[in-house]
Amino acid sequence: MIPTKLDAWKKIDQHAQKLKEKQLSSLITPAHLDRFAKKFHHIYFDFSKHFFDEYLHNQFISLANDMNLKNAINSMFAGEMINKTEKRAVLHTALRQQNDTPVLVSGQNIIPLIKETDKKIEKFVNAVLSGQWQGVTGKPIKNIVNIGIGGSDLGPKMVVKALDDFRASLNSYFISNIDPFELDKLLKDIDLETTLFLVVSKSFTTQETLTNAQAIQQIYIEKFGKNSIAQHFATVSTRVQKALEFGIHPNNIFPMWDWVGGRYSLWSPAGISIALSVGYQHYEDLKKGAYLMDLHFKNTPLKDNIPALGAFISMLYNNFFGYETEAYLPYADKLKYFPDFLQQLIMESNGKSVSLNNEKVSWQTGNIIWGNIGTNAQHSFFQLLHQGTKKVPVTFIAEKENSTTHFPEHHLILLANMLAQSEALMKGEKNEVLYKNFEGNRPSSIILMDKITPQILGSLIAYFEHKTFVEAWLWQINAFDQFGVELGKKLAKQVLQDLINDNKKSAHDLSTQRLIEQIKLKNRS
Repeated sequence: MIPTKLDAWKKIDQHAQKLKEKQLSSLITPAHLDRFAKKFHHIYFDFSKHFFDEYLHNQFISLANDMNLKNAINSMFAGEMINKTEKRAVLHTALRQQNDTPVLVSGQNIIPLIKETDKKIEKFVNAVLSGQWQGVTGKPIKNIVNIGIGGSDLGPKMVVKALDDFRASLNSYFISNIDPFELDKLLKDIDLETTLFLVVSKSFTTQETLTNAQAIQQIYIEKFGKNSIAQHFATVSTRVQKALEFGIHPNNIFPMWDWVGGRYSLWSPAGISIALSVGYQHYEDLKKGAYLMDLHFKNTPLKDNIPALGAFISMLYNNFFGYETEAYLPYADKLKYFPDFLQQLIMESNGKSVSLNNEKVSWQTGNIIWGNIGTNAQHSFFQLLHQGTKKVPVTFIAEKENSTTHFPEHHLILLANMLAQSEALMKGEKNEVLYKNFEGNRPSSIILMDKITPQILGSLIAYFEHKTFVEAWLWQINAFDQFGVELGKKLAKQVLQDLINDNKKSAHDLSTQRLIEQIKLKNRS
């Protein structure tokens, strides 16, 4: 389907232009709040400060119905091959399903396989946390290091940081960058005798991950012998033979399935670093929270469907207001990595310019996502948000309660700043001195959790996953492939060979070739 040709799309466009002229504050009434501020278990989603009204909402619902969004949602949960470019199902939802309802992939029920793998992970995690698992010199494990990149790093790292209040006894580290500085620093911080490394790579060939893993492997072999690898390494991969050749014990190889995309892999065995960091039960609670949002998304009519509403609002600004970016601002240091996680989830999913019919789209798709934690961000880019020429819809995220702190008044100051910023963006403040004038009328959402717990965090993550899917479907693009990351990786292999070898015949453009020569000249000197 071509969404821009549908009657609902045209009505949205016409009404959006009228709403642009209104004052945001004039839209907010008790009825408006009832419709656009939603409570989901322990999360309050406030979408009231937007150029969005009942008419627009109804037209977006009509658009979604015309484009069979509900059928698409059901197809995803049922395991149909909705990732058509890679001929795969999309079933991160099955990984957190809390019952035994069959989910079929190519005629096979995958739920028993998931349950069996979960038991294996639980046994592994309990062995490490109890001290039963020992390193090559007989010492228990005190440190875990997750070696991965992209979804194998961003999701688990974000969750472990967010759930710092629920940490178990281990020290957790994450290494993703191929920059040797990161590896050098890691090796200074850990004791090799008490460290377990988790190599997370579906193919066991990811350049950054394998390069770092092999460097550490070599250190162990030199210090402790080849047999030490089995006691200090585990992996999540589909390539069992490669893992065995690396030296990893068969019991420490966990599966990764092609029906789980990288940016959803924290729900798969790739999230094993989460379970080790916070304990297996808290990891299960994370999944339970996501499952609750799955049920809401699948079963709730579009009028009250929270991920769908969030998607409609993002589309409004991207497609009808011309606002190309969105800022996500957690007012919680525990959510420090959440904007980074959302960048991958949203921009890798929806940064597409070709439709499901393999045709160039003529409408805007994925938004540019950025952000930082408050209140730090207030002393950084908030100048642009309040008085800049670019309009940026903002989503504030926070927890109402932070009972772990010894400084509760600090938390109230933090929340006061967040609420004030949202109000200031909307209301502004008139001043005859232009450089002191705040024009206001700048939209924002607030997502307010009761508290950051594993279950509540799981629901929050699932909200953004489903929101991203709704946007993709209404834009008619595939949210689940990522071919855009491949070309640079392919060219990097040739560039590396040219940096290592004295290759006189260059296949590169003149600029790239000159840069290669500059690097080689520096290394020679």
